[in-house]
Amino acid sequence: MLSLSKHEGVPPGQDPRLLRRLLRAKDRMDAEPYEAWPVTRLARVSGVSPAHFARSFKQAFGAPPHRYLLTRRVERATALLRETELSVTEIALEAGWTSLGTFGRTFRDVVGESPGEFRARERALPHAATGTPPCFLTAARRPDLKMAVSEKRRRAGGDRDGASQMEVL
Repeated sequence: MLSLSKHEGVPPGQDPRLLRRLLRAKDRMDAEPYEAWPVTRLARVSGVSPAHFARSFKQAFGAPPHRYLLTRRVERATALLRETELSVTEIALEAGWTSLGTFGRTFRDVVGESPGEFRARERALPHAATGTPPCFLTAARRPDLKMAVSEKRRRAGGDRDGASQMEVL
């Protein structure tokens, strides 16, 4: 016999009150991705300890908080590159990076091309009205970060044993 949870849609083992607290922190990151969001600050927003926050966030949303924030920043940067005339430096700062070098390297690792190459390719594409709802386009363009950026870089560089670098995300 199948037993239904009192809180349908809640991941197994997750307290719905804790999920609401985690969502509060996630919403703050979504609203202000350009801000610095260390785990201690996010834990304060959620009202839990940093270790419990990090563990619970990953369990609830499938990615650690920093990786989630990185995804949002890259997503914002791609939209700005596609839709504005801002310089790459201005976009990096507006999306939340403090270093242009880190922005460029991370963007290339996640998207597969430099910000300049991305902008040039996007502008070369014909942009006919497709009738596709913007929410579907946003979801289709969302960066896929199933592994840490440093892990992607290490695999692309041929370092299979991982001894030379530590995963930072």
